[in-house]
Amino acid sequence: MSEEIKKVFANKKEQDQPAFVTFLTAGFPTKDATVPLMLSLEAGGADIIELGVPFSDPIADGPTIQKANTVAIENNVHYSDCLEYVRQARSQGLKAPVIFMGYYNPLIAYGEDKAVKDAREAGANGYILVDLPPTEAIKFREICQEHTMSYIPLIAPSTSIDRVKFLTSIADSFIYVVSKMGVTGSSAGEAISASLPELVARIRAFTPVPLAVGFGVDNRTHFEFVTSAGSDAVVVGSKIIKLVFDNATNGKATTELTKFCKEITLHGQNPPPLGRLKSQKTNGESNLKPEPVLPIPQGEIAKPELQVNKPGKLPSRFGLFGGAYVPESLVDCLNEIEAAHAEAIQDPAFWKEFEDMFGYINRPSQLYLAERLTEEMGGARIWLKREDLNHTGSHKINNAVGQILLARRLGKKRIIAETGAGQHGVATATVCARFGLQCDIYMGAEDVRRQELNVFRIKMLGGNVIPVTSGSQTLKDAVNEAMREWVTRLEDTHYLIGSAIGPHPFPTIVRDFQRVIGREIKSQMQAQSGKLPDAVVACVGGGSNAIGTFYDFIEDPNVRLIGVEAGGHGVDTDLHSATLTKGVIGVVHGASSYIIQSKEGQLVPTHSISAGLDYNSVGPEHSHLKYTGRAEYIVADDTQALKAFKMVTQLEGIIPALESSHGLWGGMQLAKTLPKDHDIVICLSGNGSKDVAEVLLTLKDPKWADKLDWHVAQ
Repeated sequence: MSEEIKKVFANKKEQDQPAFVTFLTAGFPTKDATVPLMLSLEAGGADIIELGVPFSDPIADGPTIQKANTVAIENNVHYSDCLEYVRQARSQGLKAPVIFMGYYNPLIAYGEDKAVKDAREAGANGYILVDLPPTEAIKFREICQEHTMSYIPLIAPSTSIDRVKFLTSIADSFIYVVSKMGVTGSSAGEAISASLPELVARIRAFTPVPLAVGFGVDNRTHFEFVTSAGSDAVVVGSKIIKLVFDNATNGKATTELTKFCKEITLHGQNPPPLGRLKSQKTNGESNLKPEPVLPIPQGEIAKPELQVNKPGKLPSRFGLFGGAYVPESLVDCLNEIEAAHAEAIQDPAFWKEFEDMFGYINRPSQLYLAERLTEEMGGARIWLKREDLNHTGSHKINNAVGQILLARRLGKKRIIAETGAGQHGVATATVCARFGLQCDIYMGAEDVRRQELNVFRIKMLGGNVIPVTSGSQTLKDAVNEAMREWVTRLEDTHYLIGSAIGPHPFPTIVRDFQRVIGREIKSQMQAQSGKLPDAVVACVGGGSNAIGTFYDFIEDPNVRLIGVEAGGHGVDTDLHSATLTKGVIGVVHGASSYIIQSKEGQLVPTHSISAGLDYNSVGPEHSHLKYTGRAEYIVADDTQALKAFKMVTQLEGIIPALESSHGLWGGMQLAKTLPKDHDIVICLSGNGSKDVAEVLLTLKDPKWADKLDWHVAQ
């Protein structure tokens, strides 16, 4: 089926014309609109159709295509529907090759081999997966080859020469060239990047494979600029989606699409030739036949790219989990951060700089024996690792300081971050103030509402809070928006990710700066008790405080590692955030991990009373610890977390964060089951002052006050 794509480019080359590639989100604006829209695109001159497979969290797409994805998912359209659209379109005469374009997770949920086999049988021709770099795609490319389907790589303006060489070596039909840094989107008032001819020439130096340029094309002027830059094809997406939006209710979408396609390609109007044909006389006749199509390279080409033990590299996976599933635009930037971190952690001067900040952070944090809580439980001694006493009130400052020092080594002047509960946002704004750097914090609109105090603290510190209104308006959406923003400003911006999540090397970087927690626990327990703890316990959302607590105990088999997830309204309901308990393996936000999702691979709403645990995925190293059985993961629901909040407040005079209250509940229950000569350390990851308003609001409800027997708000 990849041969059909090659034929398009061969025929266009012979005609001395560019190919026209169009993008359409399947199932948008209505479930029945897709096939007529595909046929109208071909009628207007579309040579190849990219059919967008809807995904809930399209990090490489701008607001227009994201909205189309949201509409399609609301219409209950998924990968299986995309297959049916192709079948129907073929039965109605569609001749143009169809390429499925989208994200990897829905294909994992469907089953990769079955997805490709069924696509071929339906009449599709290939795949563009924007978050599946070829270095992560060995298995998927081999499946495509087996079924003669095309796997189409992407090259961005930031792609290094070495990587351009690699990507051109694995292309079997054409290469998608991203014309600009950023997410998808078009505007008639914006010019295509002036450096595009240079980018095309750089790629062309390594391959004769056709190049299709997209991102930002809106009109005939853009079209002509792209072809004059040397492109073999022009891709239009967001403009098409806008036209469909504009005509979604008036019945004119199909005619307007056909009209637009004809305007941009001059289809049927004798468009001017590109002037690329070189007439070479052979026996008195012109030899205008194109070069033979290229064979599909073997999958082994990519395998050396998976090696991680060379200088400047860190292990990219934790067993099955981790990796870097990101748009091509981010690949080289992640490599830059990885190399900088690999160098920094081997540099004693860097660690001295980090430790010189301990007075600012308030490290070491105290290990406190909670005597009254221990007595109440009647079992093992309960120790609290007082990260709540750190500057800014949580463990987040450890990572914020470490990454700000890393960003300075890289010469970055602007910092962006995501935040859920607001603690990471406050920590980031704090270190930006300390070092005089610009600070932009992305925060879900729902979290902005329930963490008003932290929002104000960020603003007081000089940070800019950007509410995110897409999706569920919580932490996952803040991560999406921060990643979209980062790709537009790679040259001066560092994304200071707050948890041990995201693409490699972020989970490793965050862990390396948070492991100070576990190292201190180890030395403090030896000093106070002459032994290691019998268990260490921490709450788990993304999992930064937990991996920091666990990491230095992983090789101590007698120390139990226990993570406590957010059970929300209960794990038997749909309103929880117990990812490791109820999730499935998939790919989101750049890494393979456990995910809370629908059976079709779409992220679904989660819930926790604690904003910082309200997240669909979890750090990949936690997934590995669960998969191997080295760590145990249990659940505390909203009621249990509030009970722990109340008990620690009243028995110890310590108001814990609601996130930490989940870990406290799990540790307290464990203490009941162990002898009195055992020791449990619970990471008290954050101060609860940020949650007082939310708890007050909760306790004003008589049902909650009665359930907790806590009538202080009445």
